[in-house]
Order: sequence, then structure tokens, then C-alpha cells
Amino acid sequence: MLALKAENISKQYRLGQVGTGTLTHDLNRFWHQIRGKENPYLKIGDTNDRSSKGSSDYVWSLHDIDFEIEQGDAVGIIGRNGAGKSTLLKLLSKVTKPTKGKIYTNGRIASLLEVGTGFHPEMTGRENIFLNGAILGMTKKEITRKFDEIVDFSGVERYIDTPVKRYSSGMYVRLAFAVAAHLESEILIVDEVLAVGDAEFQKKCLGKMGDVTKGEGRTVLFVSHNMAAVNELCNTGILLDQGKVLIQDSIDKCIIEYQKKSGHISSYDKLNDNFAIENKNISINKYSVTPIEGNVLNVTSGARVKIEFTSKIKASTLDLSFYLRNSHEVTVMSTGIMVSSTGDDGEYSVVFEIPANTLNEDGYYFEMFWGINRSDVAFKTEAFGFEINGIRNQFGEIIKSPGVIFPIIKSTIKKL
Repeated sequence: MLALKAENISKQYRLGQVGTGTLTHDLNRFWHQIRGKENPYLKIGDTNDRSSKGSSDYVWSLHDIDFEIEQGDAVGIIGRNGAGKSTLLKLLSKVTKPTKGKIYTNGRIASLLEVGTGFHPEMTGRENIFLNGAILGMTKKEITRKFDEIVDFSGVERYIDTPVKRYSSGMYVRLAFAVAAHLESEILIVDEVLAVGDAEFQKKCLGKMGDVTKGEGRTVLFVSHNMAAVNELCNTGILLDQGKVLIQDSIDKCIIEYQKKSGHISSYDKLNDNFAIENKNISINKYSVTPIEGNVLNVTSGARVKIEFTSKIKASTLDLSFYLRNSHEVTVMSTGIMVSSTGDDGEYSVVFEIPANTLNEDGYYFEMFWGINRSDVAFKTEAFGFEINGIRNQFGEIIKSPGVIFPIIKSTIKKL
């Protein structure tokens, strides 16, 4: 059974002004409406690319979005800043209406979109629990029954009778999340507000949301730039880019596509493309990541990394360090290599290998740090990436195992 369904939803905004625009625009819309024609301003507008000036005062924050979400799913909505994630959650929460399209919901929705949404700064924490709970659709009897549980979860019991204007942003979000999480809603929508809390509270919130989906069978939509948290909580994902859905699939596939879009992970067939990262001392000419054995990078092939660069450094020891991170932005390993101490400038290449049965199936990317004479401040160059494919069983299915590494562990069994 579906919890949410979006059909061709779009959201258009006018830049630089509040409201629908000028009186001329309003009259033009009205003239088209009484003639039974479409709003003329729906035919114009740029995609929501914040880095370019654009040619129109209208932008599409979302454009022709379609998706379905099953009841009990934990869905991670990911994408770069400006991709349309928060706008989508506001539409689903009915904070604002779509310019075009329809949204169908099945069940009560509790949303936590911004820190302190629905809180009044002059009211105490106790009063705001009742106010915020009422806004989210809870009855006074419900709130009273869950009041002690909400306060205990938030961890702000000592300040519960203090006006919330004196709360820190972390205390604000603790109380707001506690109210939203304890509402008996069928759908819980959480934006990037958990980033305000400390590590302990983030872990507590993720645990609570996990209980909501796995234990109670409720639907959770979670927006975050923390890929490790998204991967831990969610089983499916929606990747947005410039207001459009790029992919809706398992969370693993969505995260890898997100990393590719961010430039961290390159497709295997593009790894040998030349690129230049200019620096006054170093320029990278080419890199490649190839299997040590076989033709495909996978768990059992190992990986040979080769970097070709031009150095203008003389009479110096050049050190090259790497951070290897996976698609969840977890640092898998770090290593350092002394590249050159010959004292000559010129073209160099460095090669190193990652042994077979080390990395599990995932997308990975390197960040490189260059140092001179082990004392000068290192400078960082752009990241480059690669993918490790899984291995197939006798049925031809790719085996996906949890964890960062996939070693062969030798063991013996003997009777005692």
C-alpha cells in the first residue's frame, strides 16, 4: 500500500520579489484563466542552477517530479544544495502548494523541517510541547499521556519551564524532534535539522527513526548530507538534481550516483581521461585505476593506482599522502608515499597497489595531499575515484555484503 504518491509535481518561484509578481502578471493570468487557458508563466523559467545568472526571473525549484513511496519505507532524499530537497518536503508536508501536479498521501504527517518550526519564543518548553503537538495534530489527551516520554527523550527537563528563546539551537531541535517523533503519525518527514544536535543526540534520533520504521511500520522521509547516516537509516533513496529526479532506487545505488554527480567517483571507462590540476609546483597529467588481475575492478581483482604528474620542485623531498573514502564519505584508509628526493624537476609517475580481497563492493575516491621536505604545509589537489564491483555467485547474482572491507579469512576447525 502506498504512503505517498507524487504525479508530475512542479514548483515555480519568482526571483527578487515576494508574491506573484506585478499587477500586469496578475491580470495576464486572470485573462488566460477566464478563457480556459493555462497560466502563461508556467511555460517560462530556468532550472534552479544557483551558480548561473539565468535569463528569466522565474525558476523551477522542482520540475515534473514523479515517485511512489510504500508504507513502512525509510526513504533518503539526497542531492546537492539547491537540488530541491527542502522544497519537496515542504510540498509533501503541505506547507506550500505545488505550482503543477498532485500529491496523494495516506495517513497523518509529522514534519520537522526547520529548527523550532511551530515554537513560540516567549512560551516555555512545556507550553510549546502542547502548542507544537496541537499544530502537528495531536489531541491534548495524547500530549499529556506522552509528555513525560517527550521530555525524557529531549533531555531538556531542567529547562522545560523556561522560555524557549533562551534555548540554544541544539536544545531547540532536541525538543522539536522529540515532539514530532512521538506523534502517532503514519509518515515522519525530517529535514537536515539533526545536524544542529551533538553526536550523541544524532545517534539517539537515528535510533528512534529506525524504531519508527522497523518496529512500528511507519514511513520516514529523511534529508541529510551525512551519507553514513542516510545509509544506516534508509533502505531506498531519491536523488534530486536541479529540481528533477535522477534516480529512485536502493539507497546504495542512489549514494553512488550522488558521489558521481559530485565528481568524487568516475565511471570506470572514464578513468584514463586526462585532466589538469594546476599548482605553482605540481600539475597532475593523468591518473588510472586498473585491476591487478583480470579486466574488471572487483572485490577479488585488486586495484593498481597510477598517477603521472609534472614537478617544478628542485632540491626537495616530495611526499604524497592519500585519504581513501567510500561512497558514504567514511575514511577507509590513509597512506603516505615518498615520491622523489632526486632534486630534479620534470615528469614523474607513482604507482601503488591495493591488494585483492581488501575493498568491498562500493564507490571510492582518493584525496591527495602533497608535502615538501616534510615541513612545508601540504597542499591538496582534487579527488578522483573508482568503483569496486561485487562478485557473482553460481546463479550469476552479485553478492553484496555489509562492511567496508571484504577479506579472505583463513580458519581451521578442530575437535577439542
